[in-house]
Amino acid sequence: MELKYKRILLKLSGEALMGDDSYGINTTVLATISEEIKEIVSLGVQVGIVIGAGNIFRGVKGASQGMDRTTADNMGMLATVINSLALQDTLERIGVGTRVLSAIPMRLVCEPYIRRRATRHLEKGRVVIFAAGTGNPYFTTDSAGVLRALEIDADIIIKATKVDGVYDKDPVKHADAVKYETLSYDEVLTKGLRVMDAAGIAIAKEDGKPIMVLNMTKSGNIRRAVYGEAVGSVITC
Repeated sequence: MELKYKRILLKLSGEALMGDDSYGINTTVLATISEEIKEIVSLGVQVGIVIGAGNIFRGVKGASQGMDRTTADNMGMLATVINSLALQDTLERIGVGTRVLSAIPMRLVCEPYIRRRATRHLEKGRVVIFAAGTGNPYFTTDSAGVLRALEIDADIIIKATKVDGVYDKDPVKHADAVKYETLSYDEVLTKGLRVMDAAGIAIAKEDGKPIMVLNMTKSGNIRRAVYGEAVGSVITC
């Protein structure tokens, strides 16, 4: 079977790294995610990754509690570096070459983000983890994920979550929630569906970059996705 997507941007939520814990990084979850990534890398898929920081610190939450928004967002971006280094370590321990490129330069722990360097790493078969969001406050890691996907010319953005797609309402709270197999960028925006922030959707729409939302806790989903199988929900034109 031929791969449909040969270069992807995988967007992982920080909360997903917690597993059943209330805070921090669950090493079992991290190991499971890493094995899934290793599998698709072995197939020849070039993988870029953006990770959130909700398991450590969320800028918006800090700002809502009275903290200066810029300071809170900077803290959140630094927290993504912690998650990125943790994932890099786990991947490299199972034999997957990985580089962390940070939008906020910190040369002692990772490389600075340079687009050409990132694409070169991908071409060499290394997983590239994009840390520190966009490097600017007021932009979420969702927006950073879309931006990096456009910069590296990824075939698709795969948002890996704890649910198996996009629903008209929270499926955890509502048993009658309806899942969308496909939907447009405009539908996401007009219906206020909480797939990712509006800025990220708008950027993806402008370039026509497809977004797939799937359940990363189900083994094999990411592999099935890169082969073009119907997994989760797809947002496109």
